[in-house]
Amino acid sequence: MHSTPLHPKFGLTIHDVDLREVDKGNLYPEIRRAFETHSALLFPAQSLTDDDHIRLGELFGPLENREAMAAGRDVSFHVPELTNQTKSGVRAKDDLRLLDLQANMLWHTDSTFLPVPALINILTAHVVPPSGGETEIASTRAAWSEMPEHLKSVLQDAVIWHRLSHSRSKISTDLAALPNMTRWPDRPWRAVWPNPVTGEEALFIASHAFAIEGMGHEESQEILDEAIAFCTQPDYVYSHKWNVGDVLIWDERATLHRGRPWDYGYPRTLRSICCSVTDDDGLDRVRIV
Repeated sequence: MHSTPLHPKFGLTIHDVDLREVDKGNLYPEIRRAFETHSALLFPAQSLTDDDHIRLGELFGPLENREAMAAGRDVSFHVPELTNQTKSGVRAKDDLRLLDLQANMLWHTDSTFLPVPALINILTAHVVPPSGGETEIASTRAAWSEMPEHLKSVLQDAVIWHRLSHSRSKISTDLAALPNMTRWPDRPWRAVWPNPVTGEEALFIASHAFAIEGMGHEESQEILDEAIAFCTQPDYVYSHKWNVGDVLIWDERATLHRGRPWDYGYPRTLRSICCSVTDDDGLDRVRIV
């Protein structure tokens, strides 16, 4: 594969690969090695259908199906769509579904509030606005390796608790109170995730994080806010301006990400598949037994 750096500290742009042709024996092993080593991969100018998108996701692991998780039974999987479009136009600025998209503009890691966290997000652009709407990725692996000792010593063996409604409450109390925001019990994970392939450590944190076990609320929030602020300095952040067809994937174990605003009078549609972590991906390194 021909590749170039995405960012000086992490990530690759992979050229001349058609993701529709990738399968278990063709290019996936090379892509998976790059994913483990570099944490974020960009594949420009792809043409993925939903079926192609699903097949690609299944190579990385079980597709994350939140409705099935919540119901405790099989529920048909549909590729999640991040969009402000409706059949009749675009959503009003106070529409709670648009506010949910705006909550994704907080620095976060997907699915830290679920029974099983996400390994990967595979995001592709279908409709893009003329400006704005970027996706930014921060390497918590690169940041952790350079984190000040006063933070590192506190977080090295810490357990962090996560709650979806916590992040949504920063945007809207009405949004945070919706049933699909409150249906997940609070979830604890270890704060540091060693990669099972490379051995490199990364900070596992998110805007959903609301407490460090054994600390008071105010002290916890100060440390969590300071750690996220350190990880999201420009030195650790890649900002992606979307073109239709781009596919951007990242390691949820070793990154934070956020969306950026745009003129909501313009439609924007991305489709996203997350795959769940398995024991082979190091789940036992962060799971609290």
